[in-house]
Amino acid sequence: MADLSPSDNAVYLPGELAPVQAALANRLAVEFLGTFWLVLGGCGSAVLAAAFPKVGIGLLGVSLAFGLTVLTMAFAFGHISGGHFNPAVSLGLWLSGRFAGRNLLAYWVAQVVGGLAGAGLLYGIASGQPGYSLATNGLAANGYGAASPGGFSLLACFLTEVVMTMLFLYIILGATDTRAAKGFGPIAIGLGLTLIHLISIPVTNTSVNPARSLGPALLVGGVALQQVWLFWAAPLLGAALAGISYRLLTGSTGTEPVAAVAQRVSIATSTIGEVTTSTPLPKP
Repeated sequence: MADLSPSDNAVYLPGELAPVQAALANRLAVEFLGTFWLVLGGCGSAVLAAAFPKVGIGLLGVSLAFGLTVLTMAFAFGHISGGHFNPAVSLGLWLSGRFAGRNLLAYWVAQVVGGLAGAGLLYGIASGQPGYSLATNGLAANGYGAASPGGFSLLACFLTEVVMTMLFLYIILGATDTRAAKGFGPIAIGLGLTLIHLISIPVTNTSVNPARSLGPALLVGGVALQQVWLFWAAPLLGAALAGISYRLLTGSTGTEPVAAVAQRVSIATSTIGEVTTSTPLPKP
């Protein structure tokens, strides 16, 4: 084996081809599908099941539902697109060096359209129940002030969304760092999102995801649409803070270039973002 001049005592595995990155069209398709599932599953649990007579799942169930949507889709499609399903996540990953900026706008479009499609299907299902009213029952839209579930102020809601999104990005970046245990990222990310919802549903109905907020707001209109700006501005700010500061906090980018002759573990299994190719290890 070629001399890799290792800086630690890690055992190097034989080199192998890292998976070739999926075409952009495939990545956008699964980003659409993942965001669609997040809105349908998360908001759907709030609208259809949270207060269902006698067996309603309540705040705990809704929180878990949002976490499960991300966990399941990250396992299903994380190896295809990186499993962002959230414009704030894409921004944070780009600023941290995990994602190519040239694809940022395309990812945002796919995520927003997926969120709108999920909200549209949810409305189609919910409106089939006698007595359902979009104006009265809504689609689990986010809000502040009088539109906040607990009546929290604009400032309280802004701070909540910034901090929760920033911590969500830290969880994502840390769990998918090449120095972290491999294969457990989606679990940590899904449980992290569950915890975030447990904390912040009473404050804002929990966004931390501009696409999740915009889909329901566009259909509900009124105050939900007037206030949706906050649920773009605050999550994007929180994600940017995490993306910029992660390297400073951890002392490394957390990503290793795929070695030309050998690698510890395929980068495709450990990072969210771009996947590159490598050449196989020459036989000794």
